[in-house]
Amino acid sequence: MNISLDLADGCGAPDQSAPIPASVDLEKETVITGIVSSADGAPVAGAYVRLLDSSGEFTAEVVSSPDGVFRFFAAPGSWTLRALSRSGNGDLTLDATRGVNEVALSVAAV
Repeated sequence: MNISLDLADGCGAPDQSAPIPASVDLEKETVITGIVSSADGAPVAGAYVRLLDSSGEFTAEVVSSPDGVFRFFAAPGSWTLRALSRSGNGDLTLDATRGVNEVALSVAAV
């Protein structure tokens, strides 16, 4: 039995490169968005980007778009982003506030 898996659709998350829906009230919502890039600055498609809370607990995961874009809707506070990819891995900690929080998440070979 052969099973194929399309990694871009594997997590069930919405298209990461689509614009933020107009129905999202940025006065009340916290959006964490960014681009996963390699050491040479190229976007990393298909990276698994994890959202970890302030205690390091797993909260959510999305797959970066073909342009390396990812997005989470979260609560304000301290978060860690962890990217896992064939190009390498990377972590970034941020204090997110209401509105759009744009970040750059770099990965490096392990």
